[in-house]
Amino acid sequence: MAIEPGRTISHYRIIEEIGGGGMGRIFMAEDLELGRMIALKTLPESLSRDVERLNRFRQEARALAAVNHPNIVVIHSVEEVDGHHFMTMEMVRGRPLASMIKNGGLNLRGVLDIAIPLVDAVGTAHERGVTHRDIKPANIMIDEEDRLKVLDFGLAKMVEPYRPLGDKTPSTRALLNDELIVGTPDYMSPEQARGDPADHRADIFSIGVVLYELSTGRRPFTGATTAELLAAILRDNPRPATAVNTDCPQRLSHAIERCMAKEPDLRYQSLLDLRDELTEIRAGVTEGWGSALRSIAVLPFADLSPGRDQDYFCDGIAEEIINALSRIPGLKVASRMSSFQYRVVGGDTREMGERLGVRTLLEGSVRKNGEKFRITARLIDCENGFQIWSDGFVRPMQDVFLVQDEIAQNIVKALRLSLSATSGFPLIDIRTADPQAYDFYLRGRNFFRRWGKRNVAIAQRMFQRAVSIDPGFASAHAGLADTYSYLYMYINSSDENLRQADENSAKALDLDPGLAEAHAARGLAHSLSRRYEEAEQELRIAVTQDPNLFEAYYFFARNCVVQGRYEEAVQHYRRATEASPDDYQIPILTAQVFHSLGREEDEEESNRRGLELAEKAISLNPEDSRAFYMGAGAMVRLGQKDRGLKWAERALDIDPDDPAILYNVACVYSVLGKFEKAIDCLEMTVQAGASYREWMENDSDLDPLRGNARFLALIEDLA
Repeated sequence: MAIEPGRTISHYRIIEEIGGGGMGRIFMAEDLELGRMIALKTLPESLSRDVERLNRFRQEARALAAVNHPNIVVIHSVEEVDGHHFMTMEMVRGRPLASMIKNGGLNLRGVLDIAIPLVDAVGTAHERGVTHRDIKPANIMIDEEDRLKVLDFGLAKMVEPYRPLGDKTPSTRALLNDELIVGTPDYMSPEQARGDPADHRADIFSIGVVLYELSTGRRPFTGATTAELLAAILRDNPRPATAVNTDCPQRLSHAIERCMAKEPDLRYQSLLDLRDELTEIRAGVTEGWGSALRSIAVLPFADLSPGRDQDYFCDGIAEEIINALSRIPGLKVASRMSSFQYRVVGGDTREMGERLGVRTLLEGSVRKNGEKFRITARLIDCENGFQIWSDGFVRPMQDVFLVQDEIAQNIVKALRLSLSATSGFPLIDIRTADPQAYDFYLRGRNFFRRWGKRNVAIAQRMFQRAVSIDPGFASAHAGLADTYSYLYMYINSSDENLRQADENSAKALDLDPGLAEAHAARGLAHSLSRRYEEAEQELRIAVTQDPNLFEAYYFFARNCVVQGRYEEAVQHYRRATEASPDDYQIPILTAQVFHSLGREEDEEESNRRGLELAEKAISLNPEDSRAFYMGAGAMVRLGQKDRGLKWAERALDIDPDDPAILYNVACVYSVLGKFEKAIDCLEMTVQAGASYREWMENDSDLDPLRGNARFLALIEDLA
């Protein structure tokens, strides 16, 4: 019995046919067991009759189902009922991208809003070994929530006519047959047009064609017949996008040209690189094509409280405003770490603006006394030092979020920014109704960012106080989860610490599924439990919800490193640096990945950059033990052995019982040939309860110890 509207196959009631072609017919259906609408796609008869190709298709579907990207349509199942082979998928309601392309192309914001999630989605699938081979606007949907979805992922590859290995017979003639064509001719790569083997770089070519069409309203290759079109793809170089649409930025036009290079080796080799390029283009524009970007740095608010003991509260106020402003399209916001270097009110605004790369500064002060606080804030033009806006607020503590939001809203008005769809809604999330819980949360966050065993222990107590006062405080649960994860990673690798990280991150997500910090905390907890795919899913959600969340990229990179996915780790470390340009950890950690990849020049440059930032961090906080021991490692690798030794031992002086310090100093001792001291530190690390066995077995810094009897015994004891 054929699959037709009105019939039921298995537990799927077929409602109506909504699409189809050479890749099969598509129906809207109701899953009667789960009570949801799905898309049911029948497979072509040619595929269903070929057992080998059908098995390959099922393997591809399983691989694609594991990608779990928000911009790729979800495959639910591949099934066979009564001889009918079909797949069930997420039902996407919306409009195809093809219907949105207009004469002259979209404006730049429209192009990038489509291009970046498209490239991210396809690039993620490439990382999993899955290619599409039929990228075109008709296979890209914009759903009812304006979210991009890539359809038919992987299907084109599986219906490719089978050719035995070693058979390189040109198949261009076969491609002219509509039933056998692999990909849509208008968007096909030259290697596909020739019938040659094609890898993920064919998708990159097709994406270039889509971007060209989005930017200009025209397709780059044309022909009256399919044969003429394929000949144009193989022979012609289209006019640059910027020549067709003079408003198109040169940088975007160059990126499109590189995607459409005839030879695969001349294209971007990874869509991660193209995504970085597009992200940088977006960072340099607001509305229209190439208009100047408004920018701001929020300086730490000065503490004018009687006891001068409210720095954590002042920093928290400023940071909430930074987070709120970072969500506004068209506004560049300096990172917290960059702007918080300037703690003295009344400095040279032009110099600060130049160093921070911004045109405006927000500075202010807080006077907290009992159950009330007074906040003053002023927005300053860096160029001339003139005041653009200022105000003062005297409120009870429970109004702290309202005041933060009012400040952010006033900045938006003063800079003449558009909030578009968010207009009328708060920019600051009200995380708890209890001001005391919020106060403890800010204290905890302040201590956690100082790192070190003692600071994290204090942070943990602060977060615990916050959740005991307000059990529904999701941010505090996420912070608590991160403290347990830190303790598990660096201090005491106990099952209890891992369990608490898991439970608190799950609780945070249950309380607030829209909280990016909760997804990041959950991702780290999953990663520590070696549930790497689940970790990646949570971390992708985190960076989607908050593209400026440093911790999400940091945890994402770490999740890649532990799996040996070094190239991906570099990309996520790069985004962590974009979120927090002055963080010294990331360049030094990236240098370690470059070492594993054998990229010596990149390793040296990254170590130098990390060392510069570590020196700056120590000038601001002479007790930053992590900056000392990470900087020490960078120095030793750069040949500054004596200075590196002094920095390592300074870290030990600050906290001689911290396992993370002990381990890293052991690495420095090992590289410098001080083997007995290195093993002394490693033994103390183990005695403290930290299980660093995998690190000890694989860390190249410890290679000089491999033949040492004490070291071998220590590894044996950890088994």
